[in-house]
Amino acid sequence: MHIKKGFVLREVCGEQVIMGEGVGALDFGKLLCLNETASWLWTRASELGEFTVEALADALCSEYDVAADDALNDVKSIVSQWQNVNVVE
Repeated sequence: MHIKKGFVLREVCGEQVIMGEGVGALDFGKLLCLNETASWLWTRASELGEFTVEALADALCSEYDVAADDALNDVKSIVSQWQNVNVVE
């Protein structure tokens, strides 16, 4: 899976948000606010290009003191939200 072209993470008024640029902005038409963990995961996903939920969960465990099962469940939830708003494919 990967982040769809035209979607970027930006800081807006102190908040981390996903927004569309170019054609993505026309189709998306909104901002998606991310908490610190989701923002960190978006950045890792951007760096990886192609990513899996498992790869992001492993990265989360490497960066933070979190149990593998908790990390996997959290990443599944966050990526599911991204899929629901159509910013990853």
